[in-house]
Amino acid sequence: MAKMDFGITFKSDLDVRREVKIAMQAEAAGFGYVWSFDSHVLWQSVFPRFALWAWNTKKVHIGTLVTNPVVRDVTVCASDFATLQRISKGRMEMGIGRGDSSRRRLGKKPTTMANLEEFVDQFRKLTAGEHIDYDGVDTYLSWADGGVPPVWVAGYGPIALRSAGRIADGVILQFADPYLIKWCLQFVKEGAEEAGRDYSQIKIMACAPVWISSDLAVARERVRWFPALVSNHVVDLLKRYPKEELPKELYAYVEDRPGYDYLHHAEVGSSNARFVSDEITDRYCIVGSIKDHIAKIEELQSLGVHQFNIYLMCGDEEKQVAAYGRSVIPHFNGKRRTVVAAKAATNGKTRKPPAKTKAAPKKR
Repeated sequence: MAKMDFGITFKSDLDVRREVKIAMQAEAAGFGYVWSFDSHVLWQSVFPRFALWAWNTKKVHIGTLVTNPVVRDVTVCASDFATLQRISKGRMEMGIGRGDSSRRRLGKKPTTMANLEEFVDQFRKLTAGEHIDYDGVDTYLSWADGGVPPVWVAGYGPIALRSAGRIADGVILQFADPYLIKWCLQFVKEGAEEAGRDYSQIKIMACAPVWISSDLAVARERVRWFPALVSNHVVDLLKRYPKEELPKELYAYVEDRPGYDYLHHAEVGSSNARFVSDEITDRYCIVGSIKDHIAKIEELQSLGVHQFNIYLMCGDEEKQVAAYGRSVIPHFNGKRRTVVAAKAATNGKTRKPPAKTKAAPKKR
């Protein structure tokens, strides 16, 4: 079974000083990754914030979730990451997709997977200090010496997922629905096989907001915005694939969607989410008791998910990090099981160490 890592993702609308404190808290709580949405026209820019996170943490990996190949020139993006690799001592990771919110807010469409694949190839070469042909000009970063950041590719449809299987170090799946994750992974495996890659070496990430509460009505209202966000990608898929090529569990809920306002993207209580049912909310997100959260993450882990990434944008961010650090992460990293096993071996009693005895005096 895959080892389970945990991450958090900021929407990048918090005060950066608070983000730094939460990143430090998450690191201490056992989280291994801190990510940020990268939609420069909606929220704060990522790279200045990354520098502060990297400077104030020691272990967590840091990255975009996700950037895209068109908003930034590849030489600019590679230079930013190569610089941050130096600052973080090699802890940067790049999540990349075709471009949704940052492109659509500008009245433009997402780019193609072919463009994304070319961008990733050039990005890797540049951050490795290698030469590329940039519009006929020999181009390289002579100072790039911090290592090539792992590249995670986000996708929903068969074309994007096969591409991820061909080129990605990791795959980003934006929901916590086990059925749909299983459906997605078949295409990742196909892409890996096409490229002659070992699928088992590709990391799989599931992302979703969470809310711990016994009051499901309250919990659902904190996270209902997320399936509405995902619906933008699903609507795009329906324009490119016949319905019979997609699972009904993925598209049925968007058929009567009234529209979407990107000015209220990823916003708790937004009118964007009015069409999202309780059933879809429960499938795409994680709500309920600690036991409910652990059970669903265990199901994701059994499918081969390596990282569960909390979209930390529902409020009470510090409390969510603390709750997962206290009650969820220990369940998966072995600490809780070790304690339980130790108690079982002693019938729940703590054994006292044997009393020390004085050594007998040596004979002369």
